[in-house]
Amino acid sequence: MLTTPRAPTQLRPKVDIPAPHSESLPHAAAPHAGSLTLGECMASSVRRYLADLNGTPCREGLYARLLHEIEAPLLREVLAWSDGNQSRAAEVLGIHRATLRKKLRELGIV
Repeated sequence: MLTTPRAPTQLRPKVDIPAPHSESLPHAAAPHAGSLTLGECMASSVRRYLADLNGTPCREGLYARLLHEIEAPLLREVLAWSDGNQSRAAEVLGIHRATLRKKLRELGIV
């Protein structure tokens, strides 16, 4: 089992990521007033990225680039949140545990 230490509360971003079935998940947090949604954070990051490109197309395409860039950090964060429990991480991600394990191997996370 991967044991990734949890980040101290003061270092965590002020973004709530509600789970699809938050009532059934042990660590699901209710959104705070004034917090950004995951979509708002993503939109802001994409706007900055497009501005930095200044009209130059992304070689592999923005969609592929975005998926490549977010997958590893997403998996790392969910694993840290679940204290390395891959079954719980897979449940929160909405994927099968075997799929999570495959992705972790492919990305060199475990």
